[in-house]
Amino acid sequence: MKCLTILFLKFLLLSNYVIAQTIPTKFNILKKANVCIKDSQDQVCKELVFEIEKFQLLIFDQNRFKCQSSLLGLQSEIIEAYFLKNVSKERISFMTSYVIKNC
Repeated sequence: MKCLTILFLKFLLLSNYVIAQTIPTKFNILKKANVCIKDSQDQVCKELVFEIEKFQLLIFDQNRFKCQSSLLGLQSEIIEAYFLKNVSKERISFMTSYVIKNC
């Protein structure tokens, strides 16, 4: 029975790769958002979109919907800035204030 429990736990931990990944924090997301706004570095913006996705899933599990909505808004602004280089940087910084307020 003990062996079966250990095998089950190993399977559970190995099959769920999200547990092994680090969960981004609000501070890291806002810091990278500022870098993405100022320099519009493609790699930083791509990584940021995925980090926001992880963070909003965590927030969703906690039923913090205002925070999740703010993160979705920030994420959509970053995606828009990534694909449309002439997007207003004020719109993204506007969304960061909502992330600060609601998260």
